[in-house]
Amino acid sequence: MTTLLKNCRLISPDLDYPGASLLLAEGRVDRIVLPGEALPAADRVIELDGKTVVPGYIDIHCHGRGGADFSDGDMASFETIGHGKLADGVTGFLATTLSVSLDDITKTCRTAEKYRTENRTGARLLGIHLEGPFFTPEGAGAQNPEFLRNPDIALVDMWNAVCPVKKVSFSPELPGSVEFARELVKRGIMPSGAHSLAEYETFEKMRVAGMKHLTHFCNVLTPLHHLKFGFVGGGLRSKDVYVEIITDGIHLCNEMIDLILAVKGSERVMMITDAMRAAGMPDGDYSLGGLPVIVKNGRATIPSGRVAGSTLLYHNGVKRMLDVTHLPPKEIIKCTSWNQAHSLGLEGYGRLEPGYHADLAILDSGWNPLETWIGGVPRWKA
Repeated sequence: MTTLLKNCRLISPDLDYPGASLLLAEGRVDRIVLPGEALPAADRVIELDGKTVVPGYIDIHCHGRGGADFSDGDMASFETIGHGKLADGVTGFLATTLSVSLDDITKTCRTAEKYRTENRTGARLLGIHLEGPFFTPEGAGAQNPEFLRNPDIALVDMWNAVCPVKKVSFSPELPGSVEFARELVKRGIMPSGAHSLAEYETFEKMRVAGMKHLTHFCNVLTPLHHLKFGFVGGGLRSKDVYVEIITDGIHLCNEMIDLILAVKGSERVMMITDAMRAAGMPDGDYSLGGLPVIVKNGRATIPSGRVAGSTLLYHNGVKRMLDVTHLPPKEIIKCTSWNQAHSLGLEGYGRLEPGYHADLAILDSGWNPLETWIGGVPRWKA
């Protein structure tokens, strides 16, 4: 079946075509029809009246939404998160774990694989992001210190055999980190520096070993100082390193968001939510990896006052990026879909061009999601 999305503003990395149309066939993009070109025949024609169409957002760092957390390990939680993500314009995500027991991580991976292979109604699960348990106690942040351990490639292999692991966040100063990063790269898994108090020398050693991602950039990473460059300095300076940013106004101020985009450019920045179960929920008492969390005015903290993930909904983060950077939308869209897909080897995702999956979001003029499509089929409507 073919579908023609007629008369839209089509935005994809490096493309911004008002008045364009998009032909979908067999779950993929078949053709971009520019203004003035003859419209092809289609089994179904949908008039969009100038609404914006973008590649579906890909959230590679998300723990939960709607009261559910992936670490709950049950299918109901995965479905709650997967369905909720559609309302945010997200078509794909990595189920992100926490520092919990090994059995609980295994349970989460098993349920993730079941959702990945059987889901037909929610956003796509594109793999696993292991955030923990390979952290130092000093850099654990809001991760549960009870379950921390040194890097262990055998554990990653075990979980990867259950459900594809795409990314592992870990403290790079831990023993064996260089070899661990090399082994991850051999398996096609992205090593990502996270929860680290290490200095720039460690960053550079790990970058050479294959660590080309930095998790929730600037948060629980050694800061930039004029005499000590730190992980933040390394991330800004290194053109081959991708950085995750949480654009909720809590984890990064607006000026820092603008600075990161100005220095790194749109090709190496990836917007994430790092959302926990309170995303899309009212203020109140919640939990994260067995730790109590208080959410007040949308800010999630553990009793010590340390921030514990975010309550950010993806489309709200996109709007903040547009507002504070003043970059063209075709540049911001790289940070919401293409960079994630490209850096993690997720082929066929992240662009609206011929041959790519027809995973897309239809937005109003204020960048609010109206519809979310996966494989050329609408799965959510406002």
